[in-house]
Amino acid sequence: MVRNVLELFQSTILKFDSIDSTNLEAMRQAKSGAPEGLCIIAREQARGRGRLERSWHSPKDAGLYLSIVLRPQFELARWPLINLAAALAVHDAIFRTGDLKVDIKWPNDVCARDRKLCGILAETVETEVGLAAVVGIGINLYDENFPDELKPHATSLRTATGTDVNRDLLVNELLKALGERYEMLNSVGGGEHTIREWCANSSYAFGRKVRVSLGHENIIGITRGLESDGALRIETDDGKIRSARAGDVTALRAQ
Repeated sequence: MVRNVLELFQSTILKFDSIDSTNLEAMRQAKSGAPEGLCIIAREQARGRGRLERSWHSPKDAGLYLSIVLRPQFELARWPLINLAAALAVHDAIFRTGDLKVDIKWPNDVCARDRKLCGILAETVETEVGLAAVVGIGINLYDENFPDELKPHATSLRTATGTDVNRDLLVNELLKALGERYEMLNSVGGGEHTIREWCANSSYAFGRKVRVSLGHENIIGITRGLESDGALRIETDDGKIRSARAGDVTALRAQ
C-alpha cells in the first residue's frame, strides 16, 4: 500500500526570528512528539550546522534555513535515500521559482555554476514513538555577507538568477516538492526511482573524475552511479569499483 504523504506537508510551520539551529529545534520537537511534516524556519541561526559538525553561515535573512520532521515507515535500508530525495526537491523548487537549472553534488550539496548554493543535512533522532528523521535545508538567498573564505566557492539565488527572491514562494514550492519526492520514496520501487532521478539531475553521477576524501584516505577515480543505498560508486585506475557512503567530493580535471 502506498502512503499518501502530501497532506502531511501542510501541517504547522513554526517560524523564529533567531534560533540556535533549525535542525536542533526540529529534533527537540520530534522528541516531544511532533508529527511528520512539522517544519521549522528561522531568519537566522546562531549555530547553523552542516555535515561533520561543520558550521553553516546563517546571517539574518541572507538564506532560507528550514528543517522538517519525517517519520518514515519504510525499511531503514532506504533511509539514506531521504537525502537524495531532499536534494531533488530543492532542485525542483529552485527551477519552479527561479527558472534555474541547478546541479546536485554528492552527497548533500546543490550547486549553480559549480558553486555551492544549498546544503542539506539529514539526521536521525530517537523519540518515544520510534525513530524519526530530520532534514535540514539551507539555501543561500543573498551573498553580500559571505565571509571571504566562502566567496570563491559559494553563490546565492540572487546572484545565480539575477533577480530578487520571493522567499514565501520558495518555501511553498520547496514544501510541495518535498512532499512529492517523499511520496515517491514511500512508493513501491521508490528507492530505485529516486536514484534514477538523482543520477539524471547530477553531473557527478557518471563519468566525472573526482577525489573523495574520507579522512583516513582519498579515493580517486571516475564516478559510476550510485549503489542501492545511495553510496557513490567510483572506478579507480586499477579498474576496481569503490563505494563511498560519506566523504567530501572534489571534481578533478580529466587528464
